[in-house]
Amino acid sequence: MRMHPAHWIAFGFGSGLSPVAPGTAGTLWAWLAWIVMSLWWTTPMEQGLLIAISLPVAWWASAVTARNLRIADPSAIVVDEIVAFWIVLWLVLPAGFWGQLAAFLLFRIFDAVKRGPVGWADRLMHGATGWRGGFGIVFDDLVAAFCTLLVIAMWRAW
Repeated sequence: MRMHPAHWIAFGFGSGLSPVAPGTAGTLWAWLAWIVMSLWWTTPMEQGLLIAISLPVAWWASAVTARNLRIADPSAIVVDEIVAFWIVLWLVLPAGFWGQLAAFLLFRIFDAVKRGPVGWADRLMHGATGWRGGFGIVFDDLVAAFCTLLVIAMWRAW
């Protein structure tokens, strides 16, 4: 992690180095970080700005870290889960704990199983390198976030 600042970001400040389920550890870190950051970033506009800044940073950190590790999509890179889950939280709040937990579980299922649109997004740039590879790392998690939000919206409409 000390080789480059991008590694700190890409590894979710160490959460991605979990020996068990690094994606889940990164998503849990994202949830905790969101709760803490919400103490200062209180309005939806501020939170949206945070996400807008975080997306290109996640892309950059993923591309640099994958290049340095010489692996197309290392499992330790979890910044993609972090930013994607922040989008989910931003749009489902002010949901209570159980609503957030449901969003967490849905997001993890979509991200881990990679069926349908998430699998398509994962295959679309699988093995790509450079900036394209960094985008590919982030893209499938954005699709998982979209699928999570779609299920929640359909559930609320029902």
